[in-house]
Amino acid sequence: MPTLRATDGPQSAQPARRLSELAEQAVRCTAGCCGAGTTVTDGGTEQPAAVTHPDLARLVAVQLRTGDGPIPAARERGAPVDTGDLLRDERWPEYRALALDSGVRASVTLPFRRSGLTLTLSLFSFRPGALGEAGCGPAQALGDFATAGLVRDRHYRAALTELDHLGEALRTRPVIDQACGIIMHVVTCDADRAFTLLRRISQETNRKLVEVAAALVETKGRGLERELKSAAV
Repeated sequence: MPTLRATDGPQSAQPARRLSELAEQAVRCTAGCCGAGTTVTDGGTEQPAAVTHPDLARLVAVQLRTGDGPIPAARERGAPVDTGDLLRDERWPEYRALALDSGVRASVTLPFRRSGLTLTLSLFSFRPGALGEAGCGPAQALGDFATAGLVRDRHYRAALTELDHLGEALRTRPVIDQACGIIMHVVTCDADRAFTLLRRISQETNRKLVEVAAALVETKGRGLERELKSAAV
């Protein structure tokens, strides 16, 4: 799992960029820290992550794969999980073995929860007991700020999606209205009934609603009278 990076510009709202920036800033402002890793999840299958050094990618990946380690524990508890000295801490054997193999003797994982998102910030050190105060230092403030940013990003993307849907609806509404008018004339029904019939034909023919509507408008309903009246039964 390599360090995740995002491009500049509008896509800066992607989680990868915020996670990478958080990890790098946390290392710079935490004494005794040799590296950091970040993850975020909203309960789905995707779990974006970033690390400041390739060797740390294994430590994050094994936890996400097995569901065992400081990251899953911090997510579950909603509280920091500290490993003061991994040489003596016998929890999470697979994570512990990889950490010691990388020279990591201590780590602390801080969880941040907001609006359905859970972000974790893991700090690593080559020295045992070096991160005991990290949970109340600048890293905590950085994590809070990054989590709030991710929530804003998600709301922004949702708003853009909604605008796209509204734009599509505005573009397709005229042809759908015209198709409903044709159905109203052929079947002798009101607008609500005409739209219901149009939608039924769309479902039964496995075509998009706007495609069915466009075909009706193009032919002005000619040759489809029997089909329309049959659908109205």
